[in-house]
Amino acid sequence: MNRNRIAFQGELGANGHEACLAAYPDMEPVPCATFEEAFEAVSAGECRLGMIAVENSIAGRVADVHHLLPSSGLRIIGEHFKPIHFQLMANPGVRVDDLKSVASMPIAFAQCRGTIARLGLTREPVSDTALAARQLSERPDPTRAAIAPALAARLYGLDILLPDIEDTHNNTTRFLVMTADADAEAPAPGPGVTCVTSFVFRVRNLPAALYKALGGFATNGVNMTKLESYMENAAFTATFFYSEIDGRPEDEAVARAFEELQFFSERFEILGVYPAAPYRAQVG
Repeated sequence: MNRNRIAFQGELGANGHEACLAAYPDMEPVPCATFEEAFEAVSAGECRLGMIAVENSIAGRVADVHHLLPSSGLRIIGEHFKPIHFQLMANPGVRVDDLKSVASMPIAFAQCRGTIARLGLTREPVSDTALAARQLSERPDPTRAAIAPALAARLYGLDILLPDIEDTHNNTTRFLVMTADADAEAPAPGPGVTCVTSFVFRVRNLPAALYKALGGFATNGVNMTKLESYMENAAFTATFFYSEIDGRPEDEAVARAFEELQFFSERFEILGVYPAAPYRAQVG
């Protein structure tokens, strides 16, 4: 296993790249075109860690990631919250008044609606913010711009025409840090460390099974911070759930809640127990 590489989804200059540099400055960031490729890079030992975006405070859940988590074989060992700032960038010498269109990811468009509407720009969706910047650098066009992080402008020689154009300036993306060897990379947090436990479950086909499965968390005073359902195997049933709670499995209250959950579930798997990021305390 390569001990100095961390995989992320996107091109060099993407938000995932910036997150890797901020959280693991001594590791080499490795760009991956898709989340599947990022997961595989970690599973195959090509990278020691993966920095995986899972949700944004404005645009919501990152598509497909929760489907990949249970089957990846990877474990969550940490989380990283990254403030998101998008820049409107163009080739050197281009003015804002010259622009007709802008390229970026749909999720970035969703976070910069106000500026795009005000400038009357046509949207050109691409798979990654930094890819939009790189393509503009490779094929200069005075009528086109890109929306991407500041790092992309520096890497690809573009000028920032308008800085920080996101609609909400407390815009934040949450990343999960994943590994193929959780015991070696991050032993279980010790007592006194505020922790998050991530897990997945599928309820049994019984009346009110979800209500009963979750009852143990309420009666035992366990704070559930996330509960998301999604379909699997193309079935139109929402019986598969991804969830996060405050605490660790060995906590007495959590252990009792998990016991009740498993009684009403046909599948249950813990995906990771990891320290809560300081950001949670700041916004709590």
